[in-house]
Amino acid sequence: MATKALIFNGDDANTLKAVEGIDDKDRITFGIEKTNDFYADNIEMVHAYAHFDAYHKGEKIGHVELNVPGYHNVYNALAAIAAAVYNGVDAEEAITALEHFGGAGRRFEKLGTFNGIDIADDYAHHPAELKVTLEAAMEMGYNRVWAVFQPFTFSRTAILMDDFAEVLRIPDKCVMTEIMGSREVNTYNVYTSQLAEKIPGSVWFNTFEEVAQHVFENAESGDLVITLGCGDIYKAAKILIKKYQNK
Repeated sequence: MATKALIFNGDDANTLKAVEGIDDKDRITFGIEKTNDFYADNIEMVHAYAHFDAYHKGEKIGHVELNVPGYHNVYNALAAIAAAVYNGVDAEEAITALEHFGGAGRRFEKLGTFNGIDIADDYAHHPAELKVTLEAAMEMGYNRVWAVFQPFTFSRTAILMDDFAEVLRIPDKCVMTEIMGSREVNTYNVYTSQLAEKIPGSVWFNTFEEVAQHVFENAESGDLVITLGCGDIYKAAKILIKKYQNK
């Protein structure tokens, strides 16, 4: 067995272009298309959780029922199976481990349930990440989904303003904070209020306390509240949880 392997998404054109010319490693592909070494078939989304049959070079190696939401996790699961099998792990053991995996920290991490309201936190901060996270949330059967978003950096917010506006229309409710500038100075003259104008029904606040108070006063049993961003928006979730605990 070779000591090195290149395991990559065989469905993605950009990835295929990036790995061109790399031929000193074992090349292992995964994806939805049956041309991949590892692929998924008979995919069914059950309240945003993927169930599918996993195949290796045309042979079924098991049935997978994931406990992390989102269609994108089909690809993540296949990559994990491919890596495990390449390293000598039995496919069935790899699948069992996957089915017991409940997610990484700050990746749709459930923080608790209070008054019938689920509170979660996710690191998503780019429009593409927000899209898959929010689409998964909307398929999970909640009465309403509250996206509590902290934009990160002035440059990204300015450049991707319309993209952010599009994906933040996905949830039932959108609550935002002011932009976290991080290392940047606001030479772009961009503010969350400008983003909010593009998202019907959205609101924004300067402080996490105001954000948490708004959600606390308006969220209802059966709702999901998910804080989103790569900065310190998780602090708003902690404030909200404390409000429920002290109620």
